[in-house]
Amino acid sequence: MRNFKELKIWQKGFEISINSYKLIETFPQTERYSLAQQITRASVSIPSNIAEGSSRSSDKEYHRFLEISLGSSFELETQYLIAKELHFGNQELIEKGLKQLDEEQKMIIAFQKILKS
Repeated sequence: MRNFKELKIWQKGFEISINSYKLIETFPQTERYSLAQQITRASVSIPSNIAEGSSRSSDKEYHRFLEISLGSSFELETQYLIAKELHFGNQELIEKGLKQLDEEQKMIIAFQKILKS
């Protein structure tokens, strides 16, 4: 079992989740229950699946959880882009989140390659 809290991909995913919660606090009241719920679910899924995967005994299983985490990051990126286009929330937090997501996606893909080798 790996200590997931020491993994940079988990740490970055955790930061993304915190940023997402800060972002939705700046959403209009009317959007706090639709797009906001999807953002929180996807953002929490990123570090959660990295953590869960770290408990698996095989690299193949771990890779599967990283796939789920990566998928959640792309889902969250889409939701951030929708919020940006609709001018929902703090635009600086959206830009910060998009940058974090780009970094996280690259890190997850690189980590997956290491597991496969």
